[in-house]
Amino acid sequence: MSKVLVFGHKNPDTDSITSAIAYAHLKKELGLDAEAVRLGDVNDETAYALEKFGFEAPRSVTNVAGEVDGVILVDHNEFQQSADDIADVKILEVVDHHRIANFETADPLYYRAEPVGCTATILNKLYKENGVEIPADIAGLMLSAIISDSLLFKSPTFTGEDRKAADELAEIAGVDAEEYGLAMLKAGADLSRKTLEELVNMDAKEFEMGGKKVVIAQVNTVDINDVLGRKKELEDLLYRVIAERELGLYMLAITDILNNDSTVLVLGSESQAACAAFNVPLEDNLALLKGIVSRKKQIVPVLTEALSK
Repeated sequence: MSKVLVFGHKNPDTDSITSAIAYAHLKKELGLDAEAVRLGDVNDETAYALEKFGFEAPRSVTNVAGEVDGVILVDHNEFQQSADDIADVKILEVVDHHRIANFETADPLYYRAEPVGCTATILNKLYKENGVEIPADIAGLMLSAIISDSLLFKSPTFTGEDRKAADELAEIAGVDAEEYGLAMLKAGADLSRKTLEELVNMDAKEFEMGGKKVVIAQVNTVDINDVLGRKKELEDLLYRVIAERELGLYMLAITDILNNDSTVLVLGSESQAACAAFNVPLEDNLALLKGIVSRKKQIVPVLTEALSK
């Protein structure tokens, strides 16, 4: 078989980047010519993990049909989150831990989806199932993904299976998960030097909810004022994005990794309905979501139900 590209979603986070690298390595060990690529810039948190374990960032692509016939998706399945020309290639495999939506293929494929906190947890199983030993540097990347997706094991998405995988991977990588994890999260939490465009795009995902296009972006920080200090400029930018992309809602979740709460900046025609779904008031386009840190488990399901009525 000719070369296959492995990649996560647009505006990639640590799980998308590192899982692409880890799964491409496994596929190569099994005899497939696989290359990990990325659909966007590497954020500071992911860059910290890559440097820690001696990796370069995968090359960036937007279109894939011009160079391969087949691809493997990790950490996503929804087409609007994937390569721009995803409909023009054959999807050979998917390894994911999110909801399944806006996805169909013409041919059968290998699809592995589990309700765990991180794609890397599933990859840990796949290495075992295929009898392939995980190298220490790859284990470090996979551990980084679990730490990132679980906010250092505090997210409600974190499961017993994630805990087991994290312990195994930390031992292989030879690191203290808590110590390394806090350093990694802090590396990605300084938002004061980010441009407005970087803030709204660094971890933004588009969804379809009740026939409406919705973008939910999330940034982690230790000081929410790094973002809210530029609120007026952010609003101006987001109103333009909403108009250009014909969005019904744009929600930017500013997650405090120390207090485990999220302040959300909510704009668009569905903003009042969105906040009503969480039973919180919307004041000056802002709302506080106490105890909410997970887009996947705590935000997307609530909004999907509310906006689909």
